[in-house]
Amino acid sequence: MPRTADGGFASVTSPSTWATHRAAAASPVGVGLGYVLAEGDRVVCIDLDHCLDEGVVAPWARALLDRCPPTFVEVSASGTGLHIWGRGEVERGRRIRRGEVAVEVYGCGRYIAVTGTRFEQAPAKLADLTEVLGTI
Repeated sequence: MPRTADGGFASVTSPSTWATHRAAAASPVGVGLGYVLAEGDRVVCIDLDHCLDEGVVAPWARALLDRCPPTFVEVSASGTGLHIWGRGEVERGRRIRRGEVAVEVYGCGRYIAVTGTRFEQAPAKLADLTEVLGTI
């Protein structure tokens, strides 16, 4: 559950409960930082679950990563997943589960825990993921 910088409960639909990065990073509350995907900001996250096993990327996840332009990718808090961050439009979040494939795509109304643990040589920028989003 997301928390405010002063310890209250935050809501993905109430910007008055959100904090700046500076305030959140300085807060002793909670267990880490996160980002609220807000309508209109064009920031999207493709969440790949259970795709890392001791640093080895599952073939289905590697295929998706290879289709993405250079963009920020981080290891998720569990250490077994990846977050592909970028720009684009996602009208409705979605979950895809097919065999071992576990992908979630979000563009608004979601809180994503952020680790900042860069995956491989991912750049510190957000690329346009519009083409990739159209294939998921």
